[in-house]
Amino acid sequence: MSRYNNYKKLNNSSKYYRFLREKRDKSKNLVQYETPILYHPSVLERANLSTTTHIWAVGDRYYNLADQYYGNPSLWWIIAWYNGRPTEADAYPGDVLTIPLDADAILATLGMG
Repeated sequence: MSRYNNYKKLNNSSKYYRFLREKRDKSKNLVQYETPILYHPSVLERANLSTTTHIWAVGDRYYNLADQYYGNPSLWWIIAWYNGRPTEADAYPGDVLTIPLDADAILATLGMG
C-alpha cells in the first residue's frame, strides 16, 4: 500500500533537471509523482481514531514501529506525520509518541484512502 497509489506520474523534461538525467541513465525525461496534498484532520476526527502510545527508546525506528503496528514498514511516515516529528532525529528517548492503530482509517482521514 504505497502512499502514491492515487497520484499521477509526471514526465519532467525540464532543462533544469538535465544534470540529473545525465547522471542517471541519460533518458529524456524524469518520471516524478504528483505532489500529494495531505488533508489535516480536525480535533474531532483525530479523537475518533483508535490510538496507542509508544515511549521512544534508543534504537527505535519508525519503519519498525510501522511494521509492528501496520504490518507494513513503508507506512512509517504515518507515525512521523501524526506526531509532527518528520525524522527519527526529532524523537528523543523518553518521548511519548501517539500511534494511530488503523492505517486504513488514518489514510482515509488524510484523504488518501
